[in-house]
Amino acid sequence: MSTIVADTYAEAFRSLYVEFLITARDRKWLDHAINAATGCGSSSIRCDCEAGLDRYVGPGGDESFLTPDGRPGAICQLHVPRFWKNRVEALEKTLLTRVTQNVLTCATARCFSLSDSEPYYRLGRKVAFFGDGFERLEDRFGRRMWVLPTMGGDFCIDRRFSYHDGIMGGNLWFMATSEDASLEAAELAVEASQMVPGVITPFPGGIAASGSKAGSRYKFLFASTNDAFCPTLRGRAGVETLIPDGVQSIMEIIINGRDVATVSAATQASIKAASTVPGLINITAGNYGGRLGKSWIWLIPKNHPDA
Repeated sequence: MSTIVADTYAEAFRSLYVEFLITARDRKWLDHAINAATGCGSSSIRCDCEAGLDRYVGPGGDESFLTPDGRPGAICQLHVPRFWKNRVEALEKTLLTRVTQNVLTCATARCFSLSDSEPYYRLGRKVAFFGDGFERLEDRFGRRMWVLPTMGGDFCIDRRFSYHDGIMGGNLWFMATSEDASLEAAELAVEASQMVPGVITPFPGGIAASGSKAGSRYKFLFASTNDAFCPTLRGRAGVETLIPDGVQSIMEIIINGRDVATVSAATQASIKAASTVPGLINITAGNYGGRLGKSWIWLIPKNHPDA
């Protein structure tokens, strides 16, 4: 049985994002910082942002990227939808919260900016107030940094963190004959996407088992379960099932990133990796006919203004 790749697109939309580098003494403490700083960042439906790990750099990671202090590092991204009216302030607030509460507090961690070009947040100065008057600007690791005395030693953070236009909502659906098959396909897709610099997969393990649709029969919800694609609702009265025959489980991955080209590259890598899984019937994507976003990520590449 060969996997069918649907001739469709993932309906992505524009974001505002910031990326930052965390380093730590070793991978153990680096992972603690990453997990804390990107936690509760799966979906902007209820989270303050969508957050995730881009890639490991320095020793033990992408060694072509040299960390300023020569230690193991990780690049993380935070995204908020560009259609949020308070997007600039919202992104700064979540960045400040996540760095102060989860990087500053993590043993041996340091925080570096990847760019200080405009526009930028003066994050270092705001974090430095924790020093209670004992903070100071010093030259560390070949750059000017804020240094805060803490009980565990000095915490170092760059002064300025740039923010940029990005892309949210790239996605792939893996329709399979079993939960095991759909999950294996999604896992392989996440692993492949992580090999493409500049993207994150923000859901737990990179996978969303509870794909949603816009709107709900409950007035207080603006997103709810995608009942047309819930296998256990197949045949239930009042449900218009859109699931192909034989499909028993559907797993989804969400891909956010720097731009359409980067998310498209991760999408293609994901499709290639997942398509070999036995029991995978169909790879498709979620869209709303262009009503949600204008950045279309085609599963089968073609000449399109946003492809």
